[in-house]
Amino acid sequence: MEKRELTCIGCPKGCALSAEIIDRNNVKITGNSCKIGEVYGKKECTNPTRILTSTVEVIGREGIMLPVKTESDVPKNKIKECITALKGIKVSAPINMKDIILKNVANTGVNFIATKSIQK
Repeated sequence: MEKRELTCIGCPKGCALSAEIIDRNNVKITGNSCKIGEVYGKKECTNPTRILTSTVEVIGREGIMLPVKTESDVPKNKIKECITALKGIKVSAPINMKDIILKNVANTGVNFIATKSIQK
């Protein structure tokens, strides 16, 4: 059995979690003060994922960068590949919030989207 110590990021409390991992389907979480912590702990021990945020250049708008994020979680082991895929991406205004900037990043099925609107 493997044991891990985690800090929950599911809510602002930041509970100190302890995980006992027998196998992928058998994970016991303690230390959580709510159900969110239990769900987070199990997911973090079996299939960790993250929302990614970054910026891309806006063509013709010197010093203006467009903030972007993934629409949903991507596997933690794909983070570097996802961020590398954004390298060199440039967009033209106008851009609307939630416009897709990069589709199916790193074959995850997840898109990078704009988190801000920028007018021409």
